Amino acid sequence: MPSRRAFLKSGAAASLASTLSSPAQQNNSAASQTRIHQSVCRWCYKQLSVDQLCQWAVQLGLKGVDLLEADEFEIPRRYGLICTMGYAGGGTIPDALNRVENHASIEAALRKNIPLAAKAGVPNVITFSGTRRGMSDDEGARNTIAGLNRLKPIAEDNGVTICLELLNSKVNHPDYMADHTAWGARVMHEVNSPRVKLLYDIYHMQIMEGDLIDTIRQNIGVLGHFHTAGVPGRHELDATQEIQYIAVMKAIAGTGFQGYVAHEFLPTGDPLTSLRQAVELCDV
Repeated sequence: MPSRRAFLKSGAAASLASTLSSPAQQNNSAASQTRIHQSVCRWCYKQLSVDQLCQWAVQLGLKGVDLLEADEFEIPRRYGLICTMGYAGGGTIPDALNRVENHASIEAALRKNIPLAAKAGVPNVITFSGTRRGMSDDEGARNTIAGLNRLKPIAEDNGVTICLELLNSKVNHPDYMADHTAWGARVMHEVNSPRVKLLYDIYHMQIMEGDLIDTIRQNIGVLGHFHTAGVPGRHELDATQEIQYIAVMKAIAGTGFQGYVAHEFLPTGDPLTSLRQAVELCDV
């Protein structure tokens, strides 16, 4: 099963650009309901420029582009969009907040980049727990809480939300610590900041624990952002996978959630057709 890093190192990304036609050749299927504010993850379309992806996002009725680097934060604004979540130096998937030796460097990076995010209208930046490597989940939670308590004044002062991502440790990210909602929710409740939330990745949490709708409803107060992809395979949100995305999106909308749902699947066919279909499916 591909991860972000594996995908970018593979030849899979190189095939995307050749499948693209001009915007004039595509049907405009802009989202109409807008109860779900949709975005698209940049890394899944790596062979497009950010400008090209923004053009497609506008046509499809998306609100922005997800997971941009700090030097890209301003680009979506040229198209009336925003970067819905940015990288700001919040560590890496294996090395992040569950180890205290990482706290100083993460704090320094966020002190530099969160003000840039605020200036560009970026509402969220991403961070991670890190992997266990023999550390107990309890120790890792305490360390992560301590790290986020150092970071939350930066987020609160700038009006930007730090989102810690929940990932699966079964398929894509072995040994990752924040692999269950309960662990992440414990950390969030201890930190207790309106500017520190979880990134609930629907794909990853279906693999780890299922029970998506009830879990989302019970924990919506600590959820700041969502990602999508089909299970199994991390591909399209279609009939080949097991998640009932219409029901999940209706549940999210029913909570009154006002944040963003970003598509993070790897297209197997024409990428813009797949993205359009996902947008329409999630437009509840």
